[in-house]
Amino acid sequence: MLKLTYIEDGLHLERMTASLDVLIAQRVLLALRAGQKLYVEPGNAAFLLPADAPGLTHLELALKLDRSQSITVTPVDTAFIEVSLQGSWIAEDAAAHEGMFITAFSDRAEFFVYKLWQMTQLQVSSFL
Repeated sequence: MLKLTYIEDGLHLERMTASLDVLIAQRVLLALRAGQKLYVEPGNAAFLLPADAPGLTHLELALKLDRSQSITVTPVDTAFIEVSLQGSWIAEDAAAHEGMFITAFSDRAEFFVYKLWQMTQLQVSSFL
């Protein structure tokens, strides 16, 4: 499972071992115990990656083998591609800009999405 955390400073992507159901149940229980509101809905998330990212062909092959429609890779322009994911949005309210997006698909596809994102983050941090 992949967990995308949207915060004021940007996006953080993690690969998790827990199932979607367990993570959602834990988050609901935490909100109830803390007396907080919680909003959960099916949705989509997307992020950009460089079109020349090393390993992109491995992800595209994994997606062909997976035959799942929960991940799509779309060219944006000559420099970037967009990775779109289907999953569940969890936040304090429907209009929140900060929250958590969780999704699950094949281990192979998750691995390549995570590795591509991780490699591009290392490239971005080396420019700063």
